[in-house]
Amino acid sequence: MRKLKDRLEALNAQVATVFFAMKHPQTPWLAKTLGTVVVVYALSPIDLIPDFIPVIGYLDDLIILPVLIALTIKLIPKAILDIARQQAIDFHREKATKPIYALAIIGVYVILILGVLWAIL
Repeated sequence: MRKLKDRLEALNAQVATVFFAMKHPQTPWLAKTLGTVVVVYALSPIDLIPDFIPVIGYLDDLIILPVLIALTIKLIPKAILDIARQQAIDFHREKATKPIYALAIIGVYVILILGVLWAIL
């Protein structure tokens, strides 16, 4: 169980690294495009393969996402990647000490839920 948690934390750190690399002005456009796909897919509640399907449902999270991340990282120059990794580390340290980030995420979910309810009614 600990190994899976470590793998998920590493995946989370890599997604953050890709996000910060996308924001760098010298990142190639192809890396930015693929990075956008990676970040949106990682944060999206909609999966290519639904998670409710036993075993197969988690393949996209365990195989597809890491492959996309690895491909994106290969397209990013090393100097930019190093800067992005440091920004991701700093962000995670800061996030751990600021509850405002949790409130922002809760706010987004509340807005989404209210939007769905409004659309239904």
